[in-house]
Amino acid sequence: MKKGFIYKRIAEILEHQILGNTLQAGDKLPSLRTICREYGVSQNTALKAYYLLESKMLIETRPQSGYYVRYSNKHLPGKPSVSQPLDVASFTGQEEIVATVYEHLGEESKHPFALAEPSLALLPVAKLNKALVLATRSLHGSGVAYDKMEGNERLRRQIARWSYAMECSLSHEDIITTSGCLNAVSYCLMSVTKKGDTVAMESPVSFGMLQIASALGLKILELPTDPDFGVDINALEKALKKGAVNACLLISNFSNPLGSYMPDEHKKDIVKLIQRYNIPLIENDINGDVYFGTSRPKSCKTFDDSGLVLWCGSVSKTLAPGYRVGWVAAGRFKEAVQRNKLYHTISTTSITQEVIAHFLETGRYENHLKKLRQTLHTNLLKYTAAIMEYFPTGTRISNPKGGFVIWLELPPNIDTRIILKRSLPLGINFAPGNIFTLQSQFHNCLRLNLALPWNESIEGNLRLLGSLFNDYIKKVAPSP
Repeated sequence: MKKGFIYKRIAEILEHQILGNTLQAGDKLPSLRTICREYGVSQNTALKAYYLLESKMLIETRPQSGYYVRYSNKHLPGKPSVSQPLDVASFTGQEEIVATVYEHLGEESKHPFALAEPSLALLPVAKLNKALVLATRSLHGSGVAYDKMEGNERLRRQIARWSYAMECSLSHEDIITTSGCLNAVSYCLMSVTKKGDTVAMESPVSFGMLQIASALGLKILELPTDPDFGVDINALEKALKKGAVNACLLISNFSNPLGSYMPDEHKKDIVKLIQRYNIPLIENDINGDVYFGTSRPKSCKTFDDSGLVLWCGSVSKTLAPGYRVGWVAAGRFKEAVQRNKLYHTISTTSITQEVIAHFLETGRYENHLKKLRQTLHTNLLKYTAAIMEYFPTGTRISNPKGGFVIWLELPPNIDTRIILKRSLPLGINFAPGNIFTLQSQFHNCLRLNLALPWNESIEGNLRLLGSLFNDYIKKVAPSP
């Protein structure tokens, strides 16, 4: 291990002991002198390890006494409920609220809790700008000419190389670039379904995917979903047996908005199911690179030997939202997806693809991801602590193992749509729960964006948002 990262390793060991309850709230941590002796490091390195744990609100310092464990899993909030959607979806007027959420996109005065996108402060903007200059010099016509219909070959080769991290052996010839992940999902839906078909999805699920499927005239079957482990496989199998599903659209790693993560065994079982019933699975894996563990999780595509899994990804969440660079490995549906891309866009933007290829090729993307993952994980702990302190008693909070968002389930007598109308004039925007479904559910839920630089302003807005919910309970909807 490089010397510059020894403090992170020390912090990881202590964090594991704290989260695993080996070290409990109130326990005194080893002195700095002890850390120096046990790990053979300087006092400065030991201090950096403790500062890192302190920034995650796992430990605290007590004057003239030392460092103590602050975190306690005994006082963690309950997790959100497993969803129980109905068999039939019906539109309930979400479009107006979705428009409200998007309306304030890009407004710095609105704290962007609503959309799952990273703050510019968390992105390597200067390095991207330098890579953009290099791309204009290296590309034919300085990037103004059409690219290949399949997309930038350099980028496709890097994506194929990157896929080995999830133990999936793809070739650059398997990959088609797109204008972001939702664009990839759209092409896939157009390629494997027709108007009137039924698509099985998680519930709650990304409102972007709901909008696309609805716009294509598709029926949506929302499936029960666990906030930890994802979609209910038994419910999916039951629907497939009935012949009620024409395609599946799932987020296997750190779903939006729940943050659920399918274990590998679940992924294997889902792939076996779609192969048994010959049903395509569109896998949105946009969050797979943003894990809080030690390695990148596998995808359903990892276990697919039939070509039925259409694996979609992007750097829109992790690196450059405005570049709109995504891709799909469409398996046996490659020709159909490529044809839809040709009909709708001819080709994708060459210069931004070249920039992303450069980042992947030089290792800058992985270096950036390491910092981003640490920031998001730290923010998750800080958001959780703030929500527990400021939000109504009984608020349930998701505990994602990766991704950009946190999902809250408040007491049932709260309507988050009403609070949104009150918070917007105060400069606070968030995503109310009912936009993540086509049914009448999740009215007391909301999603918050974690990908913001933590500061007093963010904490202050969480405090203010919590007070709005508390006031609503007291004045508008008293408990029976």
